Amino acid sequence: MADLPQSFLDSMKEILGEDYEAFLTGFDGQRQYGLRVNTLKMNLEEFERIAPFHLKKVPWISNGYFYNAEDVPAKHPFYSAGLYYLQEPSAMTPASRLKVQPGERVLDLCAAPGGKATELGAALQGEGLLVANDINTARAKALLRNLELFGISNSFVTNEPPHVLAERFPEFFHKIMVDAPCSGEGMFRKNPAVADSWKEKGPEYFSKLQREIIVQAADMLLPGGMMFYSTCTFSPLENEKTITHLLKERPDMEVVPMEDYENFAEGLTSYKDEAFDESCKLCRRIWPHKMSGEGHFMALLHKKSGAEQEIKSDEQDSVMQNINYLQAENSKESGLNRTFHMNQEANTSEILNRDKKENTIKYQQDAEPVFDRKNIEISQKSDEKASKKSKKAKKKQQTETLSSVWWEKCKSLSKEQKAAAEDFFAHVNLAYDVGRIDVRGDNLYYLPEPQYDGRGLHFLRNGLFMGEFKKKRFEPSQPFALALRAQDFDQVLDFPADDERLQRYLRGETLDVSDLINGEKKRKGWQLVMAAGHPLGFGKLVNNNLKNKYPAGWRK
Repeated sequence: MADLPQSFLDSMKEILGEDYEAFLTGFDGQRQYGLRVNTLKMNLEEFERIAPFHLKKVPWISNGYFYNAEDVPAKHPFYSAGLYYLQEPSAMTPASRLKVQPGERVLDLCAAPGGKATELGAALQGEGLLVANDINTARAKALLRNLELFGISNSFVTNEPPHVLAERFPEFFHKIMVDAPCSGEGMFRKNPAVADSWKEKGPEYFSKLQREIIVQAADMLLPGGMMFYSTCTFSPLENEKTITHLLKERPDMEVVPMEDYENFAEGLTSYKDEAFDESCKLCRRIWPHKMSGEGHFMALLHKKSGAEQEIKSDEQDSVMQNINYLQAENSKESGLNRTFHMNQEANTSEILNRDKKENTIKYQQDAEPVFDRKNIEISQKSDEKASKKSKKAKKKQQTETLSSVWWEKCKSLSKEQKAAAEDFFAHVNLAYDVGRIDVRGDNLYYLPEPQYDGRGLHFLRNGLFMGEFKKKRFEPSQPFALALRAQDFDQVLDFPADDERLQRYLRGETLDVSDLINGEKKRKGWQLVMAAGHPLGFGKLVNNNLKNKYPAGWRK
C-alpha cells in the first residue's frame, strides 16, 4: 500500500466506519483499465465486432469497456482513428449522467485533457455547440488534440478562468459539466505521487477554488438547464460542503436524482459536527472497494424555472446582447489567438419564436448537423452510366456553389489556390452551410452553428480546421480527415486493421499501394487513408506510391 497521509486515513475512517478496512485493502488491488467508445464514429455492435481486445462491459456505462493491460489499445490504429478514449471507468460516469442532447449548447468548464468533453461532444452528434475550456494553456492544447481526434467539429476551445466566461455567457448553456480541480484522493492507488501533492495542496486549498467555480458555472446555466459537478476525491469539504455552499448562494439551484446504479453510495448529509444540505443524499459516491473504479463524487443539479429551456424576454436581451455569428482568427500551433472577427451575414442556427401570451422566447432547434449526411445523394440506379452522370452533376452543382459563395470570402486567394480548393472539395460528398465557411489568412474553417459572442476571449480553436492554402495549392487538415466518414470522400485507400503499412503510415513513411488501386492509372491526388473503414488521415497518390501527409506532430 502507498504511503498515505495520516490525516487522510483518519478522515476515511470517520466516513467509512466498518468499511474502512475493506477500503484500505483495495489499495493493494490491481488497477482497472477502461476505454469508452466514440459513438460519433461507430456503434457498439461494430466496435465489439472489430476490436481485437479482451473486452468486458462496464455495467454502469453504456459505451464503456474494461480491457486487459496487455491489449495496449493506445498503439492500435483504431486509437489513431479516434474510435475510443482511454479512461478510468469511474471517470466515465459524469458525462454519461448529464444526458446531453443534439442541438444543445454545452459547456465543459474544466475540460482538459478531454475525458468528459469528448463524450459530451459525441453526444451532440455534430449539432449545437460545445464550449470546452481549461485555464491551463498546455492542458488546453491536449484538450484540443483529443477533440480533433474524436472528430468533434462543433467545438469552441477556450483558455480562460471561469469568471471571464461567466461574464460573457450569463444564462447561456443548456448543460454544464464541472469536473472541478481537486485534491485527487481517488487517484492515490493509480498514481501514488498524487499523495505527495496532497500534502502540499489538500482539500482546504481546493475547496476554496471549487466554491468559486461552481457558483460561476451556475450563473452560466439557462433556467431549466442541468449542471453536473464531480471530483475524483473523497473529502466532504470538496464535495458535499461545496454543494451546500452553492445551494445557499444560488437558491434557484437544486440537487436532483441521477441515473443510479446499485453500487453507487449516497452522498453525506453530515461529517463530524458539520451538517450539509439534506438534498446531498441525492449525490452519489463511487468507492473503489465497492466498484471497479478509482473513486468519484457526483452531483446532478437543476436550475429552477417555469419551463425547461425557456427564459423571459427581458432576460434574453442580456443573454444575447451583441451576439453575432463568430468568425475566428483561429489559433495555429505556434500559439493562441486573441481576436475575434464577426460575420454579419451568417444565418442563425436557432429560430426565436416569440410567444406573446407567455412573454417568453423559446429556443427551437431546427439546425442541420455540421455535416448533413441526410442530404447526400447516393444513387441507387442500376445503370452505371446514369449513376456516373448523376455524380458528375452533383459535383458540378457543389463546385458552382463553392465558386459563387465561398470565394466571396476568399478574395485574397490566388486563382491557383481557388482552383486547388475547388478540385479537392469536388471529392467531398457533403452538403455545407456556406454561411459557416470562414477563411482567415491562409486557413479554412467551418464554424459551429449556434450564435455566441466570443469577442476578446483567449481561444485555441473555433469550429473545424479544414485546411490550409499554401502558395498554389490547398492542403486538407488532419482534423478534417478525422471528422469525415468513409462515404464522405470519393478517393479512399482502405487498409485492413492488421496491415503493417498502417503503422508505417502513422510514422510518416511513403507507402506502396499498388494492390489497393487495382491498376487505376488515372487515379491520383488526395486520398483518405482508412483503417478497416475508419479515416486516419490524408495522403497524396503519385503513380503507385502514397506520399504521406500525416502531420509530423501526430506521428507515432
